[in-house]
Amino acid sequence: MANLQSDEALAIKTLVFIFLISKPNLIFGQIRYSLLEELEPDALIGNVARDLGLNARQLSARKFRITSDTGSQYMKVSADNGDLSIREIIDREHICGPVARCILPFEVVVENPFEIYRGEVEILDINDNAPGFTDSSITLQMAETIAPGARFPLESAQDPDVGINTVTTYTISSNQYFGLNVQTTEEGVKIVELLLKKALDREQNPSFQLVLTATDGGTPPRSGTVQVLITVLDSNDNSPVFDRTIYRSSLAENSPKGTLVIKVSANDLDEGSNAEVTYSFSKLASPRVRELFRLNPKTGEIKVEGKVDFEETNSYSLDVQAVDHGSPAITGHSKVLIKVIDMNDNAPEIKVTPVSITVSEDVAPGTLISLINVMDQDSGKNGQVNCQISKLIPFKLQESSSNHYKLITSGLLDRETVSNYNILFLARDSGSPPLSTNVTIRISVSDVNDNVPQFTQMSYTVYVMENNAPGASVFKVTALDADMDRNSFVSYDIMASKIQDLPASSLISINSNNGDVYALRSFDYEQVKSFQIQVQARDSGVPPLSSSTTINVIILDQNDNAPVIVSPSAQNGSAAEVIVPQSAGQGYLVTKIIATDADSGQNARLLYQVLKATDPNLFTVGLNSGEIRTARNILEQEASRQRLVVSVKDNGQPSLSSTVTIIFSILANVTERFSEVESFARNPEDISDLNLYLIVALGSTTLIFLVTIIFLVGIKCKQDRNINEDYRSGVCCCTRDDLNYSYNERTGPTDPLNNVGVGEIGPNADPCRYTVCLSPDSSKTDFLYFKPFTSTLPQ
Repeated sequence: MANLQSDEALAIKTLVFIFLISKPNLIFGQIRYSLLEELEPDALIGNVARDLGLNARQLSARKFRITSDTGSQYMKVSADNGDLSIREIIDREHICGPVARCILPFEVVVENPFEIYRGEVEILDINDNAPGFTDSSITLQMAETIAPGARFPLESAQDPDVGINTVTTYTISSNQYFGLNVQTTEEGVKIVELLLKKALDREQNPSFQLVLTATDGGTPPRSGTVQVLITVLDSNDNSPVFDRTIYRSSLAENSPKGTLVIKVSANDLDEGSNAEVTYSFSKLASPRVRELFRLNPKTGEIKVEGKVDFEETNSYSLDVQAVDHGSPAITGHSKVLIKVIDMNDNAPEIKVTPVSITVSEDVAPGTLISLINVMDQDSGKNGQVNCQISKLIPFKLQESSSNHYKLITSGLLDRETVSNYNILFLARDSGSPPLSTNVTIRISVSDVNDNVPQFTQMSYTVYVMENNAPGASVFKVTALDADMDRNSFVSYDIMASKIQDLPASSLISINSNNGDVYALRSFDYEQVKSFQIQVQARDSGVPPLSSSTTINVIILDQNDNAPVIVSPSAQNGSAAEVIVPQSAGQGYLVTKIIATDADSGQNARLLYQVLKATDPNLFTVGLNSGEIRTARNILEQEASRQRLVVSVKDNGQPSLSSTVTIIFSILANVTERFSEVESFARNPEDISDLNLYLIVALGSTTLIFLVTIIFLVGIKCKQDRNINEDYRSGVCCCTRDDLNYSYNERTGPTDPLNNVGVGEIGPNADPCRYTVCLSPDSSKTDFLYFKPFTSTLPQ
């Protein structure tokens, strides 16, 4: 018979299980299942992947799993097909105790992309526990004088099951004296009392042995029994009676020790010692009750003895008794129901599940950072939690379900501005006063290559002295990159360009690591005065970013060129010869020393001075002009040959110079010249080779001078009609007698010392070449005019 009942129960369990697992519900983003307790391991609960709409083939790749503080201990999920099954036998009473609704929460986690779903499994109770009593027997003593209708509280049976599976009925073995009175309180607690139906007679029935049976409402029903042993006493026939059958009181949790809960009171109609009452907890009171509450045996005051916690139990049932001092003593019973009032004594609890503690600065808004679960053990308003995070940051909270939040990005991140975030997450309940908890979520922002290297200047100007040593460092450029690590490593190179048809890389090089600029060759100011190069800075990011700058290289002149004497010129390295008429008066312009210097500025400013002279008082040399003039009239007794050594020195540091030796031949008038010739002829021994050379030179010079005059007069006559046009086109003119100044319509007055000749002369040299013409009008002062042309010398 027992086997048949067991098989029927198993069949019913299976049918109910199949019905329940076939109806998963999705409520507010949660999946919900129900199953009966005590099922065998590996029993199927439901297919989570199908119910969530997930692709079963991708479960393993997406790391499909369940997580829970308690659910994963009893359940498991298959990553192959998504089946949720039982890991071990589930005992509802062990997990949830007397709670009517037993829930096992769990979370389903998948990655790529990261998603989390919440679910719960409701454990349904089966009637697997029979009602039971604390003791094997209940002993009662009754005076024979007790009138029918008296009631005696009996111990209630305990059944761990809930709902219909708990105790529903009590019965007592058949007898003519006693029956049962069962009452159900508002809290659903059943109070069992033994009811005396007929007056007792100790002499006829001194004792009774009855059986009290408690039966639950399960299918099949289960029951438990206890023996009720009744002894009929003689005399002291009034038992103490409490003024209330049930006492009710409320108590705030965490009330201090000694707080009065309630006061019970019982009266005994007897007199003397039979009417004196002592209060105590009955044997039905649990040990936990005795720890939390203390009953004064004389006054009946019940006070707090231990810490009362609403989260542990929200109500207590205390069985109290009053015993008189008669012989034998008679006991009266009552029950005290205490309701615990919740106080806001639990701060919210925060559980943070980080998805990533490092976030790239280029992530899009809405990227998931962390999952946050908030719990508060208090109830009602005390358990309502409000959450917030730090303000003025590119992150926000998004509530995914009740007390579950997502921390996501709400704006663009910039590592160069903020590289780390310490986000304060604050949870505050609605109690009075409110309690709060906070945690700090630390997030690091990783770098991406989003910053171009920036030079410290838009352009650079570098001054390099000519004749520099090849390979020497002449400058250093620096570019800064706001990125970090590899993205901030900057390398330098020279961009392709040409300088006077030469690649820039053949003149300048740069250290790719530190930006040091080197000159690969020695520069010559007279060839290159300035040039530009483009330098590029490139970082090492992927892809790399770059920028460029311009370096203006200016070559500084160095006094490395000595003056070159152009006129008067010496033949075959000998001294230059100049003929001076003896009739020349003081201030007569004998000749002009024309010299050039390839340098510029002060290095090309020339100074003239006499080093040696046959007669220091005869000639003077213009310090700046180089004009040699007579200092006084030439006397007849002057030596016919005068030697003059002139130094031409520039103004550089150190100064460079050149010298020229000029031989002046002083000639008398024509008559004297002929007489001298005759005397020479008469005295051939007095004619030396030098004199012969002088005669030949003088004759040749005179002839050339006359031919030149005639030729220039002819050219001048031919060009008279074009002279005005020549002036308009930029003619440079000067008088024959005064070579100090000339005029150019483009540049104004200029110094002929710096304009006459070939190439650049002096610091203000105008690169012109001039043709010379004389005025055909002999009555006017002869003049020279110079026609310029553009030089092709390198700038």
